[in-house]
Amino acid sequence: MNDILIKAVAVVTVALIFYSVAVVTEQKKQRISKLVLIFMSLGVLFDIASTVLMIIGSRKIPFTIHGFIGYSALLVMLIDTILIWRFWRGNGGVQVPKGLNTYTRLAYGWWVIAYIAGAIIAMTLKS
Repeated sequence: MNDILIKAVAVVTVALIFYSVAVVTEQKKQRISKLVLIFMSLGVLFDIASTVLMIIGSRKIPFTIHGFIGYSALLVMLIDTILIWRFWRGNGGVQVPKGLNTYTRLAYGWWVIAYIAGAIIAMTLKS
């Protein structure tokens, strides 16, 4: 694995940590706090950075099955982050509606599947 892909893996792992803190906090408290907003936003920023690094570092075309899974996972987390910000701006710290709470859980689950798929692919690649 080349240096750029190694950096991408480190950055996407940081995104996983940020997303996890945000989602677990939101799911546990069922409220959106500044902590949730900050960690969710940082997760998206690190996810975008890792995606760019993976595209640059990859020798293959960016439109593969894994690419589709990763791009779609980034998209659902970006949408979730936008929805969380919109809800927070309009409602503050009130309880999160069930639909948004469910979407957050599903979006995060899809993102974790993409993360695991990428890890499996990386483990099977020969240097």
